[in-house]
Amino acid sequence: MIEAMEYEAAAYEPMTPAHHAVEHGDLAELTRLLDAGTDPNEVWSNMTLLLHAIDVEADGAAQTGQSLDAACTAVLLAYGADPERPGPNGEVPQLFAFHYGHGLAVRLLEAHIARLHGGTMPSPCPELPPAEPRRWPI
Repeated sequence: MIEAMEYEAAAYEPMTPAHHAVEHGDLAELTRLLDAGTDPNEVWSNMTLLLHAIDVEADGAAQTGQSLDAACTAVLLAYGADPERPGPNGEVPQLFAFHYGHGLAVRLLEAHIARLHGGTMPSPCPELPPAEPRRWPI
């Protein structure tokens, strides 16, 4: 029993300041942290900052009924988050956004990926989703 408690305590990883800013949609704090040198590809709890932003944006809009936006995703990409870097569990940001119904993030990611490849990168998504979030999992 003691071993299980030690394992659970060891498995807990406090949220990083950047992930906390993403979770709370605090763009000013996220921008400040990135400008101060936080890695835009930082991973916490098996999620990159970019995947976390996509998740928070889409899920937040679905839960609150507010308009979908991609502001957090845009800030991360502007500070160098890799739009093609998969998460620790293999989630590709563009496909993650597509399956989440986060069309704004899909288009933003496509634009950044195209720029990285000289505008010749084909989209892995069969068609653009609507700019309305879907609840995860689909």
